[in-house]
Amino acid sequence: MDGSWGLMRSAMRASDVPAGVRPGTFRRVWGFAGPHRAKLVVFLLLTVVSAVLAVSTPVLAGRVVDAIVGGRDVSVVVWLAVAIAGIAIVDAALGLVERWQSSRIGEGLIHDLRRAVYEHVQRMPVAFFTRTRTGALVSRLNNDVIGAQRAFTSTLSGVVTNVIQLGLSLGVMFTLSWQVTALALLLLPVFVLPARKMGTRMAELQREAATLNAGMTTQMTERFSAPGATLVKLFGRPEAEVEEFAERAARVRDIGVRTAMATRWFLTGLTLVSALATALVYGLGGYLALTGDLAAGTVVSLALLLTRLYSPLTALANARVDVMTALVSFERVFEVLDLKPMIAEPDEPRRVPDGPVSVEFEDVRFAYPAADKVSLASLESVATLDARGGEEVLHGISFRVEPGQLVALVGSSGAGKSTIASLVPRLYDVDAGAVRLSDVDVRDLSFESLRGAVGVVTQDGHLFHDTIRANLAYPRPEATEDELWDALRRARLDHLVESLPDGLDTVVGERGYRLSGGERQRLTIARLLLARPRVVILDEATAHLDSESEAAVQVALTEALRGRTAIVIAHRLSTIRAADQILVVEDGHVVERGTHAGLLAARGRYADLYRTQFDETPDPEDSDAAADLETSGAV
Repeated sequence: MDGSWGLMRSAMRASDVPAGVRPGTFRRVWGFAGPHRAKLVVFLLLTVVSAVLAVSTPVLAGRVVDAIVGGRDVSVVVWLAVAIAGIAIVDAALGLVERWQSSRIGEGLIHDLRRAVYEHVQRMPVAFFTRTRTGALVSRLNNDVIGAQRAFTSTLSGVVTNVIQLGLSLGVMFTLSWQVTALALLLLPVFVLPARKMGTRMAELQREAATLNAGMTTQMTERFSAPGATLVKLFGRPEAEVEEFAERAARVRDIGVRTAMATRWFLTGLTLVSALATALVYGLGGYLALTGDLAAGTVVSLALLLTRLYSPLTALANARVDVMTALVSFERVFEVLDLKPMIAEPDEPRRVPDGPVSVEFEDVRFAYPAADKVSLASLESVATLDARGGEEVLHGISFRVEPGQLVALVGSSGAGKSTIASLVPRLYDVDAGAVRLSDVDVRDLSFESLRGAVGVVTQDGHLFHDTIRANLAYPRPEATEDELWDALRRARLDHLVESLPDGLDTVVGERGYRLSGGERQRLTIARLLLARPRVVILDEATAHLDSESEAAVQVALTEALRGRTAIVIAHRLSTIRAADQILVVEDGHVVERGTHAGLLAARGRYADLYRTQFDETPDPEDSDAAADLETSGAV
């Protein structure tokens, strides 16, 4: 098998490999095919038998002609004809078995490649997804995986079959007439030289087409989503969008035409050379037959074998193009697989200790990673990655949230509040210092334990294009019907779901756009309630709720947070008066900390924020301010 795969590798030199293809790619590809090697062995054995049968038919045909010319017994001709028919039947049956086997290998490889890429992408940090264009990533899972798969089905089998057929044909032809065979081989350089240039050119076209297809997929993915389509309609740019898409599609079309014509010119030239070679065989062979140096049947066998000679040469020349194309596809897949996740599970992971959980930040410093650490230029559809990044955005953050306490983070937009919250569930890793749950560094915890202990409701809580049941039960698929309805009831969403025709089986649409903003957010809160985490992070969880919905959800959140450790990011300062501690974050620093009343009395940054929101001078002793605090609601 290694020798068979080597037939493809040996046909290519380093100078043929397209730019960007790393050395050792063949070895990686072959290693990736490990689970399918047994099937490949059977498949290649079948192709060998088919190649032998293909060479046998011309020899038998020549003997038929000799039997006729020589006036042999009719039974000889009949049996030779029966043998030719039998070979044709066996070859047809082998072709069906080969196709079945190749489809099993090809589809199995597609499955393995897609699963490997999907699983790898799932391990990538959030920073990867904030930079990557979704369509470009989807293209790797679809177009490039299928392109790579062809190397194991059509290309590999074609190379093996044609090499064997070529060798057998040459051997038989030399035994029949070395003069005619040598004359036929004089035109061989005409096959080899164009193949070298054609392979490199086709690889360039394939790479360009793959990039353009990824761009089209990205545009469709973004514009066909509900928010993308809404944006296009609101700003009245449908015509511009169509023109942009049409321009990309036109470039793909032009590359397709150039590829088709280049391939056609190449194959037409090779076919013409093959026809000229056949004419030479008939000319020289006929002359030798007339002079008595060659039998008439031998001339026929040589002519038929010539097709078995030049057809494999044509196919092998085209296989170089297929190999180049497959290499490009494999490299684009490997490019994603080679991008190492920045956040990895420890070799010996620990679990969050049982019971209530404390959260501690100790002198945490953090900078968002540079693009070259988390992304690829080809996935961002740029020539070179953005060199910016690595600038520290959190500077020595330290605080502790005791079990069952509620800490609120407030401050200006961009101050670093959401960044602080993202470090607890380990969406990013700190650059210095530590984040701990119950005195265990989150970097030492297993992903399963960490996800089970920490629950997050973001400002734009995401919903999948699925049913309410599927979205609600996502963190706990084993949840019972009663538990689902209990979570909905506590989120004040049960009456709405009951009123829907399909109830829990109602499809919410992409990103939940069939629900109102408040309904979407309450469903994400219900999902949190069902998950029952011991640490809760609310990142502006009530930002999209109207007054009535907010009041209902505040009650549900008060119940959900009871007895749990909570970190709440709040813009409306009136919602955090019950917090055990409020941290005021500015420019990545904690500039103030204390209770609501204490911070108002200090008349510092928190008091300024409060005055900006309520347009009054904060005074905790003032009866109006106190009344406002009492009626503002709990977190």
